[in-house]
Amino acid sequence: MKNDIICVGEALVDFIGHEKNTSIRDTRDYHRYLGGSVTNVAMNLARLGLHPRLIATVGNDGLGDYILHRVSEINIDTTFVRREANLPTSTIFISRATDTPDFIPYRASDSQIIREQFPSEILKGLKIFHTTCFALSKNPARATILEKAEEAYNLGCKLSIDINYSQKIWNDREEAKQTIEAYCKFNPLIKVSEDDMKRYFDKNMPHEEIFNYFHKHGSQIVCLTLGANGVKLSEEGKNTIVLPAEKINEVMDATGAGDAFWSGFLYSYVIEKPLQSCLEIALKLAALKLQHVGRLPNNINVISQLLNSQNN
Repeated sequence: MKNDIICVGEALVDFIGHEKNTSIRDTRDYHRYLGGSVTNVAMNLARLGLHPRLIATVGNDGLGDYILHRVSEINIDTTFVRREANLPTSTIFISRATDTPDFIPYRASDSQIIREQFPSEILKGLKIFHTTCFALSKNPARATILEKAEEAYNLGCKLSIDINYSQKIWNDREEAKQTIEAYCKFNPLIKVSEDDMKRYFDKNMPHEEIFNYFHKHGSQIVCLTLGANGVKLSEEGKNTIVLPAEKINEVMDATGAGDAFWSGFLYSYVIEKPLQSCLEIALKLAALKLQHVGRLPNNINVISQLLNSQNN
């Protein structure tokens, strides 16, 4: 099987509130969706025409069955998704919001990613190794991912990370910083948001200081999403690229918009688009997601055909 990208980390179930802009306390009804940032990115990339492998751990239960069924519907390679007999599938309850949603995580099997899920041959010829701050927040997943990320890097693979930091997920901020800084030594593509960075640094940071922090620790390309204000990308030693967000009429659901954005970016990076084109495509996918509750719509394959025709 063609080996474009490995997405390693959280596969879980999101229960998203049905009532728009209602707190979790006041939400009466929740709808079930496939969730986890890593899994969202894998799903999006598969529907854009790439060949992702998902490496994750789910419970040996009905929710684990649901995740594997949904992922297999679009032919993602799940050979290395492990079933954990002693822990249930992780879940998150999320408010349906037009801005940053509130959430309550119930974590269990997602952190049980072990070395046996990573035979070395799957890292050979790999283009992208993608993970998240969420995935690195607990062992044994943390130790496994750091070890295999270094192995992939030494084989010439480009690393990627969404630093989706939250104290609800990782209470020890200093431990989180040490881990992220260790990952940055492998020069990953970095995606962060203003909300992520406020939580990560425990204060508002000037954008230039955010970029300099990650450059100092080894990452050459840092992408900072700004919600309705668009995006900034800093490539070390070059001028910062600044682009506005796509205009949309109504935000239906912000959950997964960052994952849609990064899916568009990684897709474009793999097919060797210039960085500004990567951002433009990413912004289009984020705008599309903001207009739908749950996952991206089925016509995403039409978008990929349009994007493939660019610059040809």
